[in-house]
Amino acid sequence: MPLHKPHPPWRHGPMRRGTDVVQSWLTLVTGLLLVVGVPASGVAAGQAVAVATQQQRAALHRVTAVVTQQPPGPVGFDTGGAAGGRVHATVRWVTPDHEVRTGEAAVPSGVQVGDRTPVWLDRQGALVRDPDSPADTLVMGVAAGTVAACGTGLVIFGMDRAGVRLLDRKRYAQWEREWAELDAPGRHHRQ
Repeated sequence: MPLHKPHPPWRHGPMRRGTDVVQSWLTLVTGLLLVVGVPASGVAAGQAVAVATQQQRAALHRVTAVVTQQPPGPVGFDTGGAAGGRVHATVRWVTPDHEVRTGEAAVPSGVQVGDRTPVWLDRQGALVRDPDSPADTLVMGVAAGTVAACGTGLVIFGMDRAGVRLLDRKRYAQWEREWAELDAPGRHHRQ
């Protein structure tokens, strides 16, 4: 059984020092920031990825293109999310303003000359890579959220540790002054 009940440093008592009060509040604020700020930063980062993907997808439109040149073998293999992978092939498509264009696009492996395949165009009618699938977006959002949350937590924890170090320096300097004051009368008395 302890001889006395410990009191929080912000309560009045003979052993309470200003640095103890500041450290108690620093610990409380750090804890609150870790509990609230870390998840909030993770959610915000994940939502930012989802919004960016939606904006990207909204800026693109899907058209049907015709394969005009036999795709090479699996040398240019791209796992772009489709089952069986994708290869690069020359395709021809018509832009929204009815202009016929030709270019190279990632198409499902196994397509032949003359086959129709979907491709994605930007607002100018140029070929772009397929937008991310909802599953890819989810994975990227979770990854971005995890990185943001961990980074925020490390920054908050680092700031807490730096604050405690500064308070410890101040506390040690105060102890040195107090010991010097206690020791000074004894020195004068002995001389």
